[in-house]
Amino acid sequence: MLRKIILSFVALIAFATVNAQDGSNHLRVSLLTCGPGDDEVWEVFGHSGVRVYDSINHSDIVYNYGTFEFGPDFELQFMRGKLLYCSAIQTYKEFMEEYVESGRSVEEQVLLLDYKQTEHLNYFLRWNAEPENKYYKYDFFFDNCATRIRDIFPRPEIFGKKFQFGNVVPPGKPTFRDIINKYFYSFHWTRTGVNILLGSRIDKVMTNKDIMFLPDYLRDGLAGATANGQKIAADKVTVLTGNPRPPTGIDWPLVLTIGIAIVTIAGLSVKRLALLGKIMSVLLLLVTGLLGCLILVMWFGTDHQGCSNNFNILWCLPLNLFIAFFNPKGKGKYAAIAMLLIMVSLVLHVAKVQGLIIEFIPILVALLFVYSAIYRKSRLKKMA
Repeated sequence: MLRKIILSFVALIAFATVNAQDGSNHLRVSLLTCGPGDDEVWEVFGHSGVRVYDSINHSDIVYNYGTFEFGPDFELQFMRGKLLYCSAIQTYKEFMEEYVESGRSVEEQVLLLDYKQTEHLNYFLRWNAEPENKYYKYDFFFDNCATRIRDIFPRPEIFGKKFQFGNVVPPGKPTFRDIINKYFYSFHWTRTGVNILLGSRIDKVMTNKDIMFLPDYLRDGLAGATANGQKIAADKVTVLTGNPRPPTGIDWPLVLTIGIAIVTIAGLSVKRLALLGKIMSVLLLLVTGLLGCLILVMWFGTDHQGCSNNFNILWCLPLNLFIAFFNPKGKGKYAAIAMLLIMVSLVLHVAKVQGLIIEFIPILVALLFVYSAIYRKSRLKKMA
């Protein structure tokens, strides 16, 4: 009898060991990919989370790298690019409630991990969520909820050195700007404002790793990922079907800038509309001067990497604020230099050093008329 008990115990241990080696364990880890939302600007690009289900402890949690804490200086820290995000632990139910309420889709990809890989990944996620490890300085393009998860998989203790993501870069050598503009397809005002403040750094052609800064591309990269030639993720499953996306709509910023250009050019070209021309000239110089100051602040006064090397400063000249209301001695030379800088700006856009903002082309044309009028007026004064 004792011999049978011992043999049964040995068999039970052997069975458990085999199960541990072939990947049968009580933890199931999966990637959650949440679709874009339409209520807030940060929802436009979707979201990612890592779900860990424990069948023994009956726990179901999500590691959410996209959380932040509101404080008295929240807006200032966000504007300066110094806002700290963190890895937070939520129950799966709590995590899903937000997406049910907002009508956003959620997809799940279960990871095909063995026992040791699951343990290593679970340990890292827990360690990364501890108070001394969970905070990081958020950067939309280079350090966000998707890139934090992306960078977990190549860790040698999880998948080894032979891990690689599937290739998900679309044809045509897209840049960061190209990709985010696709997500902003119906948010014309937001897209125009964001593009004016983003510099040339986001106009480089993206690598396969770069493009997975967005949750959709991380999902697709994981779908084609392999380790030692083996697939590491099961096919995606739709957990929640989201609402249909809004239509493109009318590009009202473009309509507005075309209207401003027409009115400005008419005012500077028709004598009876000379007063209108003066008003529009002051308005354009004032607005572009303010934009230039904002570009400088975002470039040099914040930690937003995407706002550096912004060549829109070539036509959004901060000195326009002074030129709009005063008549300095060298105003004609200033206008000539400003026209030259606009041409340089256009060359940089054509050469794809920095992406062209279609909504501001009419403004550039109008500014050429404004500077030309200032230059002619200065020349006439000298000849008088």
